[in-house]
Amino acid sequence: MTTHLAGQERTCRSAPVAADELRSHTSALRALEVSIERRPDPESDGLSGADAAWPKRLRRIARASLTHWGRPDLIEAVELLLTELATNALRHGSGPDVGVRVSMQDNHLKIEVNDGSPVRPVLRHAEVDDEGGRGLLLVESMAETWGVSDDGTTTWCTLPLTKGPEEMSPAAVTAPVLRRISIELPGDRSAAGLARIQARTLLTVAAWPGNQHHAIDVLHSLVVNAWKHAVIPGEVNQRFGALLSITEADELIIDVTDPVPLFPDFDQAVAGESGRGLWEIARKGAELSWFVVGEDFNAKTVRAVLRPVAAVEL
Repeated sequence: MTTHLAGQERTCRSAPVAADELRSHTSALRALEVSIERRPDPESDGLSGADAAWPKRLRRIARASLTHWGRPDLIEAVELLLTELATNALRHGSGPDVGVRVSMQDNHLKIEVNDGSPVRPVLRHAEVDDEGGRGLLLVESMAETWGVSDDGTTTWCTLPLTKGPEEMSPAAVTAPVLRRISIELPGDRSAAGLARIQARTLLTVAAWPGNQHHAIDVLHSLVVNAWKHAVIPGEVNQRFGALLSITEADELIIDVTDPVPLFPDFDQAVAGESGRGLWEIARKGAELSWFVVGEDFNAKTVRAVLRPVAAVEL
């Protein structure tokens, strides 16, 4: 994926992740390139407001790219490394532009930031009371390798491409969806009970022919899992809810969405190695998966697909 941004002025006028902000295409190399026009403040030694807005933009762009590439497991590390390298380049670079490249190459992901300055960055150990100076130390501690180009203009680091995320594609269904029923849930411990009550009524009205008791238990377990591990008590504007979908083949799709876009131990959870909720669901025949959702890729959905024949046999 290659991204060209014409300038900060244009980007600042655009809505987040708007079509005119990101003009992209996918390549076999899986590479993201961004060119930033620096707007330093001549009256300040720090970052200008225009330059300071860029690390957040870069995190959003990188998050979208990694999700598109099927590697949400790398998002947290890449966002942090990219923030440190880009902030350092915007603060200390001397060229008119800062070039950023994120690419997946063979067995590693590489982040490169070109600040146009031949002055090589220096790794220093900040004192306890220092407000800054830890950027390259953080890069050194998190990255697999890091370094500086021979001409001093580009700082780079790599992350290993280990086994990909356990599950990033929704579980397959065999027929078109006929009906969707949305369930809004509060971000507190009452969510699981409310989900159970609503599902009992909704499935009865919808006359789903499978094992409704089992389906309600599955929904309840998914909501409990989301509330325990993803929902922040008291936090406003969290994406938390459930969706029941019934297909022409009488499959029941249960989707529970929460505001955390990662599920790094999904395989272990299904295998019962980190709790028994998802393991119980899988043991009784439901097909489980998870995937990232949201305009800013800031939420995830855990999905269970139940088929009437399997459900009746339970």
